[in-house]
Order: sequence, then C-alpha cells, then structure tokens
Amino acid sequence: MTSTNTFVAQVAPQRSSQYSNLARDLAAAELLASPLGQTLSNVSLEQIAGQDYVRFTKSDGELTEQHRRQLASMAMIGNVFELFDSIDAVQGPLLRPVAVSYPFAISRDLPSIRRYKGKTSEFFTQFVCNIAKNASDFRDLDWRELKLLDPLCGGGTSLFVGLSLGASVAGVELEQSDIESTATFVMQYCRENRISLSKTQERLRKLGNAHRWTFQIGRNDPLRCMLVSGSGAAAKELTSGFGQPHLIVADLPYGIQHNAPLQDLLSGCLPAWAKLLLPGGCMAFSWDSTRFTREDMVAFVQDTAPFDVVQTPPYDNLAHRVDRVIKRRDVIVARVRR
Repeated sequence: MTSTNTFVAQVAPQRSSQYSNLARDLAAAELLASPLGQTLSNVSLEQIAGQDYVRFTKSDGELTEQHRRQLASMAMIGNVFELFDSIDAVQGPLLRPVAVSYPFAISRDLPSIRRYKGKTSEFFTQFVCNIAKNASDFRDLDWRELKLLDPLCGGGTSLFVGLSLGASVAGVELEQSDIESTATFVMQYCRENRISLSKTQERLRKLGNAHRWTFQIGRNDPLRCMLVSGSGAAAKELTSGFGQPHLIVADLPYGIQHNAPLQDLLSGCLPAWAKLLLPGGCMAFSWDSTRFTREDMVAFVQDTAPFDVVQTPPYDNLAHRVDRVIKRRDVIVARVRR
C-alpha cells in the first residue's frame, strides 16, 4: 500500500450545533493559514459517511513530525487520516489514521473548565490565537517562546488557551472583579491538580491602585501568567515587566452586555497596542460585524493606528454565524505598519 499524499482531517466535533457550524466554517481557513498550509493543494470540505472533513493533498511528500504537531494544535480539526480511494479490490473511501499529537503544557481542557457569563467558545479563541501566530513573523517558533497579551481579557479564556499551548500570557480587564475571580481560579486549579505555583500580588498606586497578580505555573520551565485590572488602552504600563508581546488577541464587546461603542473603545486602544506589540508581531480580534461591517472595520483600524490589516486569503474570509443574536462575527488580523 503506497502513500497517496491525500489526507482528510475531521472537522472537530463540538458540543452544540452552533459550534459545529463554526468549526465547519473555519476549519479550512485555520489549516491554510498554518505553515503546513503553504505546502498543500486541493483543500476542500468533504463529507464521508455523513461526517465533515477537510480534504487536502500534500504534493511534496508525507507529513513531517512538525506538520503533525501543527495539525494537533489546531482548534477546528480533530483526527487526521490518509485517504485511499481503494485498496486492492476493496472500494473506498478508506481511511488510515495518522498519529498527530501536541505537547500541551497544561491540560487542553483548562480553557473549558473556567465557566463565566459571556464566555466566548474556547475553540474559537484557540482559532484566533493560531491565526494571529501564523500571520506573524514568529509562525515557526514554538508557543513556549512566545508572549501573548489579551488587553480585554474578561474571564481569561484566551489566557488559558495560551497557557495550555505553552505561551507566557498577560491579561488586562477593566472589571476588577473579573480579574480577581480569574486569579482565584488559577490558584484553585493549580492546587486541585497539584501543580506548583508561585504568586506575587501588587497594587499599582501610580496607576489608579490597579491590582496585579503574577503567577509562575509549574516547577520546571514554569509558565508565566500576569493578570491586572485596568483599561486596555493602558496595557503597556499595567503589564510592565512582562515585556513586549509577540501576539495581541482580543474578543471585542458585542453590545449585548456592554455599552461602550466599539469605535470609542478602539480609538483609545489601537494606538497603544501598536506601540506595545513586538516588531513582526500580530494583532487579531473578533467583533460582531452585523452592524459594523468588515469594510468599515478595516478602514477604521488602518485610519486609527499604524496597522495594516492582512487582506490575503484566508484572512479575508473569516466571517461566520454565531447564533440568532450575533448573526455575523468576523476576525481582523493586522500587523504594525513598517
């Protein structure tokens, strides 16, 4: 049986039809945006025995260990198989499992365990993190070498996704109660799972008495997690000591539970984020594009701060439906203008 160099990756099964549709809409984009995606051809969605798969051909050879690791780190796909139309007299499609694995630094379940009102899907959050990384100059680096900042972190889903992948993370959130509850969760999780944890707690008197926690998680090569209360526009000052992030990711308020207009929020934040981001880094954020269209958002981002929005495929086609309220959500991926 010779290799066909044709593979299918199962669209990740989700807990609800809402997230199932999300995965189907975004799976091919996540694959194409990865370093592996540059080596693929004939990428398409396909159903096999009633199940959704992304089909692709790797024309330059079999999947390397690095490629298998990239596949295992993706949010929108699951098991991977080599595809055969037939083997001898047995007609297909026939699937042979491909072993893929990723060395998650902390359990992959960490982002799903933390529950709170208004939480964005951890699968989608991981997708945004991957999209940001793969649009940056650091796409080929291990997550362990990266720093990720969410300046509007809410209950911390993006931070827990980053930690599970192996990144150092920092989160800023205006609601102090959210930061306090997230810090409490980190301590409880590590205690219950017998993970070594050291903690530093500060009050930043020169920054409005902002509360800041810095955690070192794990004994050998510990992960760093910084949580601080305050405005996302002041992220640079609030996260002093963390260093310039390689990636900035955020899920903007949807207007359901928040009243701040997006334009007012971003007018204060975008110039500050552009100064904070490490050269070659990338910013990615999602928003409800039902009322604020992609065209308007692209123009607003580029007019407000020295960002260039990535408009090449697949980054120009990341819109998807969330639910009956958020009928269209989109993702902007941008780099600091050089």
